[in-house]
Amino acid sequence: MKLSDALRKAQGMGLDLVEIAPTANPPVCKIVALGKFRYDISKHERDKRPAGAKLKELKFRVNIDDHDYLTKIRHGEEFLDRGNKVRVQLQFRGREMAHRELGMHLMEKVRDDLSSMSQVEMEPKITGRNVTMTLSPLPANRRKRRFTVLPETADEGEPVVSPNSTSQ
Repeated sequence: MKLSDALRKAQGMGLDLVEIAPTANPPVCKIVALGKFRYDISKHERDKRPAGAKLKELKFRVNIDDHDYLTKIRHGEEFLDRGNKVRVQLQFRGREMAHRELGMHLMEKVRDDLSSMSQVEMEPKITGRNVTMTLSPLPANRRKRRFTVLPETADEGEPVVSPNSTSQ
């Protein structure tokens, strides 16, 4: 359609003629309300921006069972896989404060187990009765999950966990 015809048609409808693809041959235009068009573009740009990493938290105790530990580590991997930061908090209660080295050992184990998915943003720090560490996710192409639930199930109906398997 010729430019003059398109302009006449747009004015007749009470709308604007907006150039959509100026580099195309011939250039592509659209008859729309300019205000609505700008609003849609700004809304689309806003949706494309990342919402920012959320901070998820994993709470541990010093004498945690292996199964509970693996469950929490799997949750941590899932949070990191989604691009969230993870705060790992270890809480001492009562006489557990006498053995802080056990807590630090557990924090090192968590850091090592999640090392394929994250990097340490804040080293483990003792604050009162808590030890806190913050992990941030690695870039998506460098993340490798180690603790995944396999589809086969054990006799008890519990999923089998493979600490050395990887998934995409």
